Amino acid sequence: MRASAYPLIDADEAATLVLEHTPVLGVEHVAVGDCAGRVLAEDLVAEAPLPAFPSSAVDGFAVRASDAGKTLRVVGESAAGRPFQGAIPPNSAARILTGGVLPEGADCVVMVEDVELAGDTVTVPKALNAGANYHKVGVDLKPGDRILAAGVQLGAAEIGVAAATGRANLPVRRRPRVALMSTGDELVEVGKRPGPGQIPDSNRWALLAALREAGADVTVLGIAPDEADALRRLVVAALLEADALVTSGGVSVGTHDLVKPLLESLGTVHVGRVKLKPGKPFTFATLGHAPAGQARQGRATRADGLLPDPLTWGERVAFGLPGFPVSSLVTFEVFVRPALRKMQGFGQLHRPSLPVRLAYDARPTADRTEYQRVTLHREGRELVAETTGSQSSSRLMSLAGAHALVRVPAGDQNLKAGSIVEAMILSLP
Repeated sequence: MRASAYPLIDADEAATLVLEHTPVLGVEHVAVGDCAGRVLAEDLVAEAPLPAFPSSAVDGFAVRASDAGKTLRVVGESAAGRPFQGAIPPNSAARILTGGVLPEGADCVVMVEDVELAGDTVTVPKALNAGANYHKVGVDLKPGDRILAAGVQLGAAEIGVAAATGRANLPVRRRPRVALMSTGDELVEVGKRPGPGQIPDSNRWALLAALREAGADVTVLGIAPDEADALRRLVVAALLEADALVTSGGVSVGTHDLVKPLLESLGTVHVGRVKLKPGKPFTFATLGHAPAGQARQGRATRADGLLPDPLTWGERVAFGLPGFPVSSLVTFEVFVRPALRKMQGFGQLHRPSLPVRLAYDARPTADRTEYQRVTLHREGRELVAETTGSQSSSRLMSLAGAHALVRVPAGDQNLKAGSIVEAMILSLP
């Protein structure tokens, strides 16, 4: 074991550093049908009115309001996609279906329930209002109106609006490409029999799910060896394509904890230890700092041919997560997920936070902010938090089924049951 050279910094300061050094990714144009969940990169502005023509809101008859109370000759029909040709003659009406174009000469629509039909004539009510029962041109959007704002996440309604204005492709922020790696000779692939002192690699699959939920495209590197040169080759090769590296394990101070030294050699480590429980060894670094216009392509090697050079083709970010399962997922929620959302251009980076009432006594840690795992239920208008049991950083069951992470500030005074605290909402019951 060796002493860490990194100071313990406050969790909020660490979160700020991560976001300060995380870039927003570039823009790509994607077919509108493939944009669900993506973030719009630019304001979408209407180029034409919507609707583009006056259209009926009901099934009925298109008439002139000045013909109120008259019996009119029915001269044709206007259906969606099959408009009436020409103008309605005086003392005439046209049958019109919902979505049909209001014929020239008509200024209102009478619902079919409000007329009397007799052969090819229709008698309309004695009181008619011009403008009734049809959608006017531009009532939804006028040219120049902002349809959607940059930073909005594209869901069903947003995609529908974009399609209604004729946008076949949309400018969206690129999804982050993430290389995911576990470290440690104690790990074995899930499904294989562990040897003496070995455990299945559960972190990789938990983090893979979390990364995908956060919108990342993930390349799984597998289990990296506890050997410096091989680890370096694996990471540098992956970062030729990836925007970010996420590792699990290898960031503490043991002699086989190789991730921090590797990140130091490839860039700048901004966070090496955090006043956070669980998650003290969390590490964040930026890798590669080529000046604009000087990015180098391809894979460079040293003269001896053994090790790739430090990254020089553009900035990447790296997140070294602790090896304990809960520590890994909690630090992901606190630091990595907001950074991934910033990369994608989200306006809202963090999960929602709500006040909850503790149903248990919460014991704080003297010098570290703690995120305790809880389930939630409602009592009246309050959300009440129940502990998920032992909060050991190795007990993944404390997160399975948890609805929230309760933030317990550092201190020496217990938070009594009934206290109101802040909770990061993972899901609602």
